[in-house]
Amino acid sequence: DPDMPFVPSIPEDQFILVEEGDPTVIPCRTSDPDAQVTLVNSLDKPVYALYDTKQGFIGNFPAGSYTCKTMVKGMEFKSDEFLIYIIRATSQLPVEIEALKTVYKTGETIVVTCVVFDNEVVNLQWNYPGKVKEKGLIKLDDIKVPSQKLVYTLTIPEASVKDTGDYECTARHATKEVKENKKVVITVHDKGFVHLEPQFSPLEAVNLHEVKNFVVDVQ
Repeated sequence: DPDMPFVPSIPEDQFILVEEGDPTVIPCRTSDPDAQVTLVNSLDKPVYALYDTKQGFIGNFPAGSYTCKTMVKGMEFKSDEFLIYIIRATSQLPVEIEALKTVYKTGETIVVTCVVFDNEVVNLQWNYPGKVKEKGLIKLDDIKVPSQKLVYTLTIPEASVKDTGDYECTARHATKEVKENKKVVITVHDKGFVHLEPQFSPLEAVNLHEVKNFVVDVQ
């Protein structure tokens, strides 16, 4: 098609996530398999790479913006812009879940943290008793130094007995079919309670002027 030398790309193809060191494809394909195609970077400088008419340019590209060019009957045509993002990732998905405490009283704020190590882009989902009512507030902190970790914090304000149950986070790898999930059990009581364990009998005898200690364990 001389009026559309580049096959239209869908938006998902224009944003390319690549793991450090991995080759990738910039998918600018032409409607004419014999077309001469040039790849340029954001500075409009040529980038040399292998071109496959059925896939596009193949190679190890730095992060940045790329565009393809071709000539048809003396006229220059440009493809859509392609954006490459380099991400840090590992084949494994180390995940840890942390809760400052696992027993709460009604009205307190539940805080559970899920930490993903050595991976910059993951899809993380929470499952917890109040999810249907969207009761939880989720915050993400992306920490780079001294090492890469994603810290997802789930906060449940004004906890009730109904918030008792399993709190689970599931992380999925951005580019591989890898997932990992971790779980912690949270209990919410209607009110606080005290447990007493007296270390003496219901009836104790003592001699005149004798000093005697009565010990009680309080939890």
